[in-house]
This record gives sequence, structure tokens and C-alpha cells, in this order.
Amino acid sequence: MPGTVGRVPNPPAPVSGAPSASGTAAIVLRHDWAGTPLGPWRAWDPAIRAAIELLLASPVPMALTLGDDHLLVYNDAYAELIGDRHPDAVGRPAAEVFAESWPLPGVGEAIEGTYRSGEPFLEKEATLPLHRRPGLVEQSVFTRGHSPVRDSAGRIVGVLTVAAETTQVTQQLQSLSDFAAALAGTLTLDDVARVALRYAITAFDADRVSFAVDEGGGWRMVRRIRGELVDEADERLPPLWRRIPPEWQGPVVTAARGGVPLFIDDGQPLREIAVDRHDQKVRSLATVPLRASVVRGSLTVGYQVPHVWSAARRALLAPSAELVGQAAERARRFETQHGTAQLLQRSMLPAHLPDLPRMRIAARYDPGVDGNAAGGDFYDAFLLPDGRLGIVLGDVAGHDVQAAARMGQVRAALRALALTDPRPDAVLAGLDRLVTSLGAEGDTHELFVTVVFGVVDADRQRLTLASAGHPAPLIRRCVPGGAPVAEYLDVPAGAPLGLGCRPPTVTVRFAPGDTLLLFSDGVVERRWQDLTTGLDALADAVAGAGSGDPRALCAVATAAVPGATEDDVAVLAVEHALRPSRSTSMEVPAEPTAPSRVRHWMTGQLTEWQVAESIIGAAVLCTSELTTNALLHAGTAARVEIDLSPERLLVSVADSGTRGTVTRAQTDMLSSRGRGLGLIEELSDAWGTDPTVRGSTVWFEILIPPG
Repeated sequence: MPGTVGRVPNPPAPVSGAPSASGTAAIVLRHDWAGTPLGPWRAWDPAIRAAIELLLASPVPMALTLGDDHLLVYNDAYAELIGDRHPDAVGRPAAEVFAESWPLPGVGEAIEGTYRSGEPFLEKEATLPLHRRPGLVEQSVFTRGHSPVRDSAGRIVGVLTVAAETTQVTQQLQSLSDFAAALAGTLTLDDVARVALRYAITAFDADRVSFAVDEGGGWRMVRRIRGELVDEADERLPPLWRRIPPEWQGPVVTAARGGVPLFIDDGQPLREIAVDRHDQKVRSLATVPLRASVVRGSLTVGYQVPHVWSAARRALLAPSAELVGQAAERARRFETQHGTAQLLQRSMLPAHLPDLPRMRIAARYDPGVDGNAAGGDFYDAFLLPDGRLGIVLGDVAGHDVQAAARMGQVRAALRALALTDPRPDAVLAGLDRLVTSLGAEGDTHELFVTVVFGVVDADRQRLTLASAGHPAPLIRRCVPGGAPVAEYLDVPAGAPLGLGCRPPTVTVRFAPGDTLLLFSDGVVERRWQDLTTGLDALADAVAGAGSGDPRALCAVATAAVPGATEDDVAVLAVEHALRPSRSTSMEVPAEPTAPSRVRHWMTGQLTEWQVAESIIGAAVLCTSELTTNALLHAGTAARVEIDLSPERLLVSVADSGTRGTVTRAQTDMLSSRGRGLGLIEELSDAWGTDPTVRGSTVWFEILIPPG
């Protein structure tokens, strides 16, 4: 039964070490216990004093609540937990000290229950508010055990609470859960590397982390250093992979090849293979294999000071590496499927568009869905035997290999028909017969194909068009002395191919300064809005563009309507230039001196063309940054192209790596790697990226003031 603290007539000697006690022990021993129901300290029962001696000497957080009022006695470790409540909490009722949490389930009732019943109670997990710092409340997680404390007569006089804070463990488990969720959203190995490095350096508070995967004939590795400046643009650009030969003996390859983790508490594990001072400073290193069934690789975590790899740390590293391995395998499968689908898709599109003195042509194709399937959108532009220009954009329904194959058949047949008889109505009538035949051959009535085909006659400044169920083209006209206007051409849509298409032809004026835009329905259609809204947004964006340059208008068109689309997006733009432009190009080798060579070549070329010095300076700086990014992130040679017209300077840098699309982002102008994108944003009038089968083309445009 509960009772009061027992008293003995002849107290024993004082508690050992009491006169020299310090910290919380001194506060407990010197507290005025005589003013409490417990009475003077020296009169307490020896069993109680022995329990308190044990409590005060323990490094584990412990608290003892004594008597019916649950008066508090605790040690230094517990004092750290309760923060600014110490030292006033000593000798006060626990219900007063923890007034806000005492009524909570499993808090006060657990102590009172143990005090009344004498039954110990284990509280596996409890979230409690702690005041460790003034004015700051932290929600911490504890495992607490409550045991009855008895005096020499066997009466229950208090409850001993042993608290083990599991906040860090809980946070690590939550972090691991968040890590798994982040990896679930990755598509490529670049994505996996970004997520894995960010998690590892944060969760383990490491100085250096790295991630390596096999590449068939070798390995590639990427790392991150504590304090390394990583801005928004860096997170969107691919990591800087380092190629490693197959015979390399570094820990990342050794663990990945053998499948056995490696833990070094203190030493110089990277001394023989260090590439810089960051590697040389590593003293402690853990390398864990990914344990994936197909992809071999490893994850490493390192410190610049000795570090003991406890069982808990090892237990956290193992599932982390396993999650990375699973994500790497998914990414490898996606990249293989994605590359095959996109290679099929783009191999059926023209590799190069015609280069004409008075006609500037550009196109853009973005796959819909998840980019992992081939689609049916296509475009083409080609010279006809009489010197005119044939242009086409179409859409074969579907997102599979069959749709891509039919698209290839339709595109090839259209060019063959146009080279024989370029009249748009005759070409579409011939295509209608082809699609009808393909449908009968495949015993399907679901072959849905729309096409718009036109012939541009630059000498006569006219354009002849016909459409088979396709959205009307948009034309941007330059108004002398006024703002450009964009209008949809009045071209009867007609029926899609395969349904007896007999479209009429329409001839319109196509004067110098005008730009024609053909587009697929994926540009303007969104699930949550009507088609008219998308068409209006596209027209407004094209009219408000800084210039009529085709490449810039393709970028404007694909971003004109907000929201994602599940359909493919194809755009073809043709500008009837006011005056011929001058263009040239340079192949840039993948070597450190390449950016310097590009700057020298470009400065000389633009100076020869008598471009203003202010434009030359901005263009050379932007081109140098783009070339550096291409060489760093793609690791391949690049091609720089410049095109100068009286209205604008257009520069593009193409690589053949696996960068993918670069996302527009505001960047810190002082950042180390994302600086190039920020410079382009500031110094150019428009910029964008065009994905290719392998790699990307990043371009920018600088408008040239009149005169």
C-alpha cells in the first residue's frame, strides 16, 4: 500500500559524498525537505536514500516521485530533459511542474497507477513537450519505465521513472520513410543520386557522401561534400559523375563488387585514391553495397574525425542502401525503356530541317505521359522540286510502338506524295487512301490521324494549306509601326484521315516578318479547361513574344498554356525573314580548354560581323557558361551554333549526353555551378532547351536594337 516516507529514530551516516556533491545532486541534498511532507533528508528511510543515491549517480535520465504529492527528485541527465524547469522542479509536486502534460494519457495516470497498484509499467512510446531552451517547446519521443519504490518495511513510497529519449531514433525512422517516398518519385539514375546524396549527408550529418553504380565496362561515382553550395539550379542539373575504370580499388568499388560492407572507425581510407583535400581529410568511412539484384553499386558515408560505427548506425545504413539499390534498378529499367521509345520516336522525325536564306525553321517535340512510350505526333519540312517549301504537322492517336510505326508510315507517304504532286488537297486525299488501307489491313476502325499540310512560296509571299481534322495554324504578323498580332488561319478542318477526307485548300499571304506556327492539340488542350481558353492563351503568348524567331516561338508555344498534359506536344515554326541571316558553327571537344576556344572563336566571328560590343560581351559570356555546363554535365563533345539576323542573335549549344531538360530557375549569381543559367536569365531576351535523342540543346536569343 502507498504510504509516507518512512523515518528511523537513529539515522545512519550522511550520504557518501554528500558534502562535495555538485550539480543536481547538490541541489537535491541541500533542498529544504523539512518543509515538505517528507520531512528532513537525514530522517528518511535508508532504502529510499539508497535509491536516491543510485538515481543521482546514474548517467541515464531518472526521476523519483515521492509521497502522495509525487514530489520530484531527479538527476543531471533528467535535468537536461526538462530544461528551464530545473532547478525549481526539485521537491515540487510533479503535477505542478508538468501541468500541461500531466493530464495527458499515459503521463500522470501511469505514475499514479504504479503508485497505487505497485505494478511496474512500460510506456514504449510517448511524445512529450520539453522546454530545453527558454521560450522554445520541443516535441520529443520517449520510452519510459515506471517502477514502485518501497521503504524498508515494504511500503510503496514513490515511483522511479527511467526515461530513454528515442527522438533521434524516431526521427531517423521518419527520415528513412521520407527517403523511401522521395526515391519512389525518381525516374533516372541522376534523380536517384540527387536524392541519395541529399539524404545521406543530412541524416548522418556526414562530411562526405558518395554513390557509385556499375556501367558495364566500368563504374561511375558522384559525391557531395558538407558545406558545398548547392542551389536550386544545381538540384535540377544532373550530378557531376566521375568515370572509374573497372580495376579501380577504391572502397566504393570494392564493396559493390564483393557485396560486403566496409566500416573504418579511424584511418585514412581514401589516401591512395584521393582526388582532392576533401578525400584526404576523411578519417572514418562506411561503405555499404546496394544489394540490388541487377545493378551493382554502393553508398558511402565519411567523416573527417574518428567515428565509431555503432550497431544502430549500421542498422540504419543497411536499409538506406537497399532502398537506393531498388530505386537504381527502377531507374536503369526506365532509362533503357525511355531511351528505346524516344530513339524510335525521334528516329522517325527529321534529323535536320532545311537551311534556307529567307526561311528560318525550328521544331520541338516533347513526349507526353511519362516519356516512357513512343507517340504518334510528327512534323516535317522539306524542299519541293520547284524550290518551294513543304511543311506538315500531324497526330496519329496512341502512345505505343504501333502508333509510332504508323506515324512513320504516314510521314514517309506524305513526303512521297508531295514530291509527286505538292497540292495540299491532293496530298491529303492520297494519305486518306493510305490510312483507310492501313485500317483495313489491321482490321481496326480506331486508326485516328489528323494532319495539316502546307506549301510556302517565298517568292510570291503566299502560303497554301489544307487540314484533315487538325487544329488551325497560327500566324504571327509584324505590323509596321505597331505591335505584332497573332491570328488563327481560317482553314476548314475537314474530317480526319481514313474517313473519306476531301479537304479544301486555302491560300493566305505570308509576307517577310511573318512566322507560321503549326502545333498539335497537346499544346492547347488541358483536362480542366475548355479548348478556347488554351487557344486564346497560345495566341496571346505568341503575339507577346520578343521576336518572331522560330526557336523562341516553339519554346513560347509549349509553355503558353499552364498545367501538365498527358498528350504529346509537337510544334513547327517557319519564319519568313525580313533579310537573310548569317550563321556558322563550331565543334567543341570535351577538354578543359574548350570554353576558352569557344570564347576566342565567337568574339572573332561576331566582331567580323560588326555586332555591337555590348552584345558580343553578353553573348560570349553566356555561351562560355553553356559550353562549360555541357562539357561538365554531359561529358561529351558539344556543338555551338550562332545565327545572326538584323533583329536578333541566336546561339545554341548542343551536347550528346544524358542531361535531359533543364528547368528554368532563378539562381544565385554567386553560385558555383548554377551560375550559367542565372546569367542567361539576366543577359538574354529569351532562352530555352530542346531535348534530343541523346542530350540537349540549350539556346538563348539577344535582340538587336534598331539601327
